[in-house]
Amino acid sequence: MIRLVIVDDDILIRESLNIIIGIDPNIEVVAILENGKECIDYLCKNQVDIVLLDMRMPIMTGEEVLEEISKRKINVKVLILTTFDEERLISSAIKHKTSGYLLKSSKPDKIISGIKSVHLGNGVFESEIVSKLVISNQNEENKYKDNNLDIYGLTDREKDIVKLISKGLSNKEISSEVFLSEGTVKNHITSILSKMNLKHRTQIAIEYLSRSEN
Repeated sequence: MIRLVIVDDDILIRESLNIIIGIDPNIEVVAILENGKECIDYLCKNQVDIVLLDMRMPIMTGEEVLEEISKRKINVKVLILTTFDEERLISSAIKHKTSGYLLKSSKPDKIISGIKSVHLGNGVFESEIVSKLVISNQNEENKYKDNNLDIYGLTDREKDIVKLISKGLSNKEISSEVFLSEGTVKNHITSILSKMNLKHRTQIAIEYLSRSEN
């Protein structure tokens, strides 16, 4: 059973999510909270698997919640669910190693499948959000520099693979580009994830694209 907390300042949204998600027999909504402070207080006293978190809230924002979870080393996965797709908020979510970022316009079954996917250790990122950063990358392509990746201690080959991941290439396509087997590419990606302290392939792309904005 997945223990889930819903955090949103809009009572209609959080109650609707509670009803929709609560129908699934594999998910238990253990709390519905209206601001970030309530969320942190609850997490400090209770075992939770996933927080479904809004980014814009009074008293304590989603960004501040992510900072507190990181600072207090609370063992919980976070799936962002918001109406906002601002690049700054996306970058903040990635910085704090969230497991996913979905928009509230997503269909209920997509939100539920996203919760289950995050629980299994996968990343769930709205295609619109990734596309937003990719478009920004294409519009300012001449601003990209390899030293955006130097802080991670990546090899030249790993840097090449990061760039190809950011373009949306599959492992098979990457292997053709760099003339390596798919198995070797997978090994490189495992190394990249470790060095960049990320959990998911999609986070590699988003982290790289978001850093280009700095």
